[in-house]
Amino acid sequence: MLADLAQMLASPLMQRAFIVAVLVGLAAPVVGTYLVQRGLALLGDGIGHIALTGIALGWLAGAAAHATPRDALAIPGAIIASIVGAVVIEVIRARGRTRGDVALALLFYGGIAGGAVLIKLAGGTTTNLNAYLFGSISTVSVSDAWFTIILAAGVLIVGLGLRGPLFALCHDEEFARSCGLPTGALNILIAVVAALTVSVSMRVVGALMVSAVMIVPVAIAQLVCRSFTRTMHLAMGLGVAACVSGLVITYVWALSPGAMIVVLLVGAYAAVAIGSGAVRLVSRERHRQEASR
Repeated sequence: MLADLAQMLASPLMQRAFIVAVLVGLAAPVVGTYLVQRGLALLGDGIGHIALTGIALGWLAGAAAHATPRDALAIPGAIIASIVGAVVIEVIRARGRTRGDVALALLFYGGIAGGAVLIKLAGGTTTNLNAYLFGSISTVSVSDAWFTIILAAGVLIVGLGLRGPLFALCHDEEFARSCGLPTGALNILIAVVAALTVSVSMRVVGALMVSAVMIVPVAIAQLVCRSFTRTMHLAMGLGVAACVSGLVITYVWALSPGAMIVVLLVGAYAAVAIGSGAVRLVSRERHRQEASR
C-alpha cells in the first residue's frame, strides 16, 4: 500500500489529479452552502446536464477547427453553456411564469438530449461523453488542471469574499432587498458561480453526480453545526477529504473515482445522521430521567 502511494505521488498525472481533487473539494461545498440555504439543491444537476450540450458544442467547434485533441474545446464549451443555462434558469425562476422545478426539468432533458445529438454531428459517439458523465480524474491534462485552478480560485474568491451579502440574500431575500443590496445581480452571480463550480467538478465526479459534491458535504455539516460559517468550513473540509480519499482508493483498486467520492459522502452522511440521532436520543432520555427525579 505504501509503495502504491509513493508511486502515485511521484506521477505527474496523479499530482495534477490531486490538485484538481483538492480544489473541487474546497470550491464545490462553498457554492453548495448557498444553494442549500436557498432551497436550490438540484440546481447543480440541471447545470450539469446543460454542460453536456456545451461539451458537444466544444467537440463540434474543435472538429471544425481541426483541433488536437478533438475535445480541446470541450471544457470551454461546457463553461459557456453552463453559464448561459444557469442565467436562464435564474431568469425563469425570478420573472418567468414557469415554475422553477419545471424549468429545471426542461433543461435537464434538453441538455442531455442536445449533447447526444451534437456529439454525433461532431463525428463522435455518446461513448465520448462518458468521461464527462461519470468523471475521469485520472486523465486530467495540464490544460484541464489550469482551467480548474483558475475557475476554483474565482469561485472561492466570490463565495468567501462576498459571504455576508450572499448569506443575507439566501437567508431572506426581502430583507436583503430592504437593506439596499442588489438582489437581482447577486442572484445572477450565484447562478454563474454555480455554473463555474459544475464546470470545475465535472472532471472529478462527472455531470451526473456533480451536485453530490456540492450538496452532501453541506448536508453532513448541517447535522453537527448551527452557524452558517461553521457549516461552510466543515463542508469544505469534508469535500476535500472525500475527493482525496476517493482518488487514493481508486488508484489502488480499479473503481470509478467519481462514484467512489459520492459513495464516501453518502456513507458519511448516513453514519453522521445515525450517530447524531443516537446522541439526541440518549440526551433526551437523560433529561427525562433527571426531570422525573
